[in-house]
Amino acid sequence: MDLIRLIRDKMMSERLMFVYRGVVTNENSVNLLMLLEKEMENSEFGFVGRKRLFMFVLESLQNVSRHSNKSQHANMSLVVYSKTNTGYTVTTGNVLPTASINELKVKLDEINNLESGEIRNVYRQMLSTSEFSKKGGAGLGLIEMAKKTGNKLDFDFVPIDDEYSYFILSKTVDSGGMGSHSGAAEKVFHGTDISLLERLMADNNIYLMWSGHISSDVGKEVLSFTETKLAEEDIEANVRKRVFSILVEILENVAKYSPGREAEEQFGMPVALIRMVGKEYTLTSGNLILDTQVDHLKEKLDTINTYDKVGLKELFRKSLSGQTISSDSTGNMGLIDMARKSGSKLEYQFEKAGEQYSYYTLTVKVEDRTD
Repeated sequence: MDLIRLIRDKMMSERLMFVYRGVVTNENSVNLLMLLEKEMENSEFGFVGRKRLFMFVLESLQNVSRHSNKSQHANMSLVVYSKTNTGYTVTTGNVLPTASINELKVKLDEINNLESGEIRNVYRQMLSTSEFSKKGGAGLGLIEMAKKTGNKLDFDFVPIDDEYSYFILSKTVDSGGMGSHSGAAEKVFHGTDISLLERLMADNNIYLMWSGHISSDVGKEVLSFTETKLAEEDIEANVRKRVFSILVEILENVAKYSPGREAEEQFGMPVALIRMVGKEYTLTSGNLILDTQVDHLKEKLDTINTYDKVGLKELFRKSLSGQTISSDSTGNMGLIDMARKSGSKLEYQFEKAGEQYSYYTLTVKVEDRTD
């Protein structure tokens, strides 16, 4: 559980909302876009601001996807959404041959030295030249990103080895969708933290981290992204189905015990992780819970963990037949279903957080087995 505490503290201190590590494809890019859009619906962003940021993210994902299709390091690609006091930061990372860095850096520096009006003119010129049609879209996408938000691009290159480097591209925008920039006159942008985040996820076999308030729309998009990602994996259909079903129950479990936005922001935001080792998935959630609910929930978990597969099936049937609108049987059913479908015990921990809350961590391992 030390990993979960580390992730929780990192997500809160750096205000990270969503981190994905893996191959970026045209299919999962749609879900990545929709996840951010649903989050922004509850923010102060107006329509114009959302549209500008949405288009920037689209270009960023397409840029990563182009490299992902060609790179042996495609699974190291990173997509990070985080909050600021006035808006959002979107950061992507992907591996490039070190030999290509100088040319890319020249392009980025040229773009960052252009004024807003000049960016538009250069963009039009590139679209109209035959040279562009021969060379393709390299550079045009970068100009498109700068044009959308009316400002410059933050970037860095972090060496991986003698042949490859990690290219990090970042953009912070305010509620109007206009960018702020860490340029020479301000604090210089460094991508070290992002590179370390990628290493943390790689070392612990994490491909998805999510932190934030569970709304029905955001929950649906997390599920939709996971469903798309699972479909892209070389995993048996039965395992994918069980992973998805358990994730549904986990997110509902997090939402059920939420004490509210204000308490979560002060004492511990909800967190969800998906890890994969070989063909075994580990799903973990963390969320704040009132101390008055801890003993009852702990009793439920301990009771469920005493049953074997046959016993869980019978326990689920009894809970289903005894379900009423006023009873707590639905809460039992969700936990029973997790244990039944995963084929493993429910691992949990309660850690004191403030005077009246605890942080509740639940881990479910989905074994690759045949029912």
